[in-house]
Amino acid sequence: MANIFSEYKIKNLVLKNRIVMPPMCMYIAPENGMVTDWHVIHYATRAVGGVGLIIVEATAVAPEGRLSSNDLGIWDDAHVDGLASIVKAVHENGAKIGIQINHGGRKCEAKGMDIEAPSAIPYDEKSKTPREMAKADIAETVNEFKNAAIRADRAGFDMIQIHAAHGYLLSEFLSPLTNHRQDEYGGSYENRVRFLGEVLDTVRSVWPAEKPIEVRVSAEDYGEGGNQPEDLAAMLNLVKDKGIDSVNVSTGGVIPVVPKAFPGYQVPHAEVIKRLTGLPVVAGGLLSDPAEVNAIIEQGKADQVYLGRELLRNPYWALHASRALGVDLEWPAPYKRADVRR
Repeated sequence: MANIFSEYKIKNLVLKNRIVMPPMCMYIAPENGMVTDWHVIHYATRAVGGVGLIIVEATAVAPEGRLSSNDLGIWDDAHVDGLASIVKAVHENGAKIGIQINHGGRKCEAKGMDIEAPSAIPYDEKSKTPREMAKADIAETVNEFKNAAIRADRAGFDMIQIHAAHGYLLSEFLSPLTNHRQDEYGGSYENRVRFLGEVLDTVRSVWPAEKPIEVRVSAEDYGEGGNQPEDLAAMLNLVKDKGIDSVNVSTGGVIPVVPKAFPGYQVPHAEVIKRLTGLPVVAGGLLSDPAEVNAIIEQGKADQVYLGRELLRNPYWALHASRALGVDLEWPAPYKRADVRR
């Protein structure tokens, strides 16, 4: 029976366990989007702590795609060396690593940017009204995702995650709450998922066939008339043959509504996506208890589990969870004197 510490293979990527550190923005990069020492230490520490797969925070495919002025960037060849230093540190400490590539759309708050979205609808009353994207803008952004994928491969990442969640640009196209277009990019499932499909096509064309592509989605908009898990599953089914190897299932962020959150609150959404698409899924949401995390895998609710806030609090969660679950996990040699099992 699979458990949280069992090996997991997706494409040619072999992970030592099912524990995933999801993308979480650090908001500490300089305005040019370059990697800092903080980023290298941050990610390498979770590798030392036993995480199987680490996914680097939302990394902007264009300056206007940043969520803040302090986001990491992948819009320039100059970003590659810094990103490669993260990859090297994580690999040397026993984990695999992916990168989330993103465009913030109407939620861009970087200084001096011309923000854009599928429709000219602001996020809230305090936000700027975005410019509705022309077809030429969409084509340009697709090309930016392509170039980002090329750079991610050059940096040595093991997988790539396309961010289509949390109300950022691709997510804005997927949701009827933010996409009011009357052309071939709005209205029906087929039209709303078209942009994501084009991004998948172009990323697949340059990303090595042996490396997986993951898509992150918000499976619930938490607003009347918004997407629910069944809607996302229907759209994913229309584009899954374009190269989706896994789906990371989150919720919210499309409109300014705070959901009622509790440990595992997003797991049922992942179960629906898994059942209706047949794709491997990564589930999570305020999880921290080892037994609860392990049960998600043992019961087949998801193929991997992500822990965000818990891994910020405790980079060594996996080492402690192994003791709680009675798994003989090898501690890093320099830390063996602190192994709680001895």
